[in-house]
Amino acid sequence: MGRPQTQITEGRTIDAKIQISIDVIDLDEALDLARASAHAGVDWLEVGTPLLLAEGLHAVRAFRSAFPDTPIVVDLKTMDGAGLEAEMMFKAGGDMVVVMGQAHDASIIEQVKMAKRYGKQVMCDVMLCPDKPGRARQAQDMGVDFIIVHTGFDERNMIPGLSPLDDLEDVLAAVDIPVQAVGGLSVPQAIETLALGAEIVVFGAPLVISGKEFKAADPNFDRQLREIVQQVRDA
Repeated sequence: MGRPQTQITEGRTIDAKIQISIDVIDLDEALDLARASAHAGVDWLEVGTPLLLAEGLHAVRAFRSAFPDTPIVVDLKTMDGAGLEAEMMFKAGGDMVVVMGQAHDASIIEQVKMAKRYGKQVMCDVMLCPDKPGRARQAQDMGVDFIIVHTGFDERNMIPGLSPLDDLEDVLAAVDIPVQAVGGLSVPQAIETLALGAEIVVFGAPLVISGKEFKAADPNFDRQLREIVQQVRDA
C-alpha cells in the first residue's frame, strides 16, 4: 500500500510522513520502542528531549547504528549555541535538529548554516511564541526546513484543553514549508492534522509515553502502533 496523500491545494498532493517521538529516558527501552516503530512502518524516528538529556550523543549514535537508513530527528529544543549543538548531533548521525522559535534570530540562522554545511535539515518549534504564524514565517525566511506547532508537556498538563490544533491552520496559512503538530494529541487528532494540511503526522504522548511521566505508555505498543500506522496509510 502506498503513502497516504493529503490534499493541500487544488491539483497538488503531498506524501505524508509518520514520525514517532521516543521520549523515554532509558536507552535500551528507547531502542526497543524504535525497533517496534520501524517494524510497524514509521518513517522518521525522533530522539526525544528527555532521552537526549539522559543519554546525550550516545542515544543519537545508537539510533544511527541500529537504523542506518532511517531519518533521525534530534529534538534539541536549542535556545543558544545553536550551530555547535547542531554540528554535534549531525556528526553523531542525526538528520534533523530542532531550534526554538523563541530563540534569537542569530541562533536560528546559525543552525541553518550548520545544517547546510552537513547537508542536513532544521525544524523550528514555535511553542510559546506570541505570534506563532508570524514567527513561523520569519523562520521560513531564515531558511529552516520544517515548522513544529507544539503545545508543551507542562503547559498542557497545567491548562487542560490546550492543543496544537488551536494554531495549526493559521501557521499552515503563513508558510510554504512542511508543518507538523505535536503535543498531547489523540490518534484521531494526529491523523486529522494531515487533513488540515500538515505533511508529517507525529505520534508521541500519550501513545508512546504516559501523559504524566517519561515511561512507555502501553505494554501492547507494538500491536497498537501497527494498527495506527495502517490507519494513516489508509487515510
